[in-house]
Amino acid sequence: MNVEQHDIGVSQVAAAIAEPARTKILCSLMDGHARTSTELAAIAEVSASTASAHLAKLKELALVRLHVQGRHRYYSLTDKRVAQALEALMVIGQNAAPTFNPRTPDRLQFARTCYDHMAGTLAVLLHDRMIEAGWLLETDEQVYQLSDGGEALFEGLGIEVKDLSTLRRRFACPCLDWSMRRPHLGGSLGAALMQTAIKRKWVTQDLDSRALALTATGRKELSSRFAVELPVQVSTAQPGFTETRRRANASSAP
Repeated sequence: MNVEQHDIGVSQVAAAIAEPARTKILCSLMDGHARTSTELAAIAEVSASTASAHLAKLKELALVRLHVQGRHRYYSLTDKRVAQALEALMVIGQNAAPTFNPRTPDRLQFARTCYDHMAGTLAVLLHDRMIEAGWLLETDEQVYQLSDGGEALFEGLGIEVKDLSTLRRRFACPCLDWSMRRPHLGGSLGAALMQTAIKRKWVTQDLDSRALALTATGRKELSSRFAVELPVQVSTAQPGFTETRRRANASSAP
């Protein structure tokens, strides 16, 4: 890129950021959570169609990227460089980025199933820890591979990594978490991790929902093996289990 093209590129990005609604959209994405166009329209205080037009422009300039998850479409910043640039501008402007407040019920937000793998706060923390430790390596936006250390970690859990790589599905990939709006681990590796967690009784499944409850053993094992600090789980998965068990007992009573 020559000097003239560079100058044009800078001016285009600066013009895009300078629009107040786009600034609100970009700043709301600085926390790393993805959001829908509807949510971003509310944040920017514009109509849905106007927000879509703004997002199309920001996507064109590679400031945001689109994640399609089933029927849902989420937007996030393209990468950390965009966040760093915005943060530098906010220091100059002395503004603070808004925080993300999830609205998912507590019993599902901490841990739940997502198809055949784990989702929620617990899964996102484990995913982030695996990336931070270098066990999971990002080969592109939608594919992960294991480092030697990562392979040893999973094989130490009794997971046959080489067998998983031969299955007719993605081995490991980021799956956008709808409560945290950040990735958790999907693919055959994510499924194998959840099955291992259930088999070893690290987590138990709620009988009447997708909620998972972290056991004391699970907290100890996950904290030890993954070297991750886990928050205290809100114990709201029990009522559903208790009610289901009460109904089962009532139906079997003589």
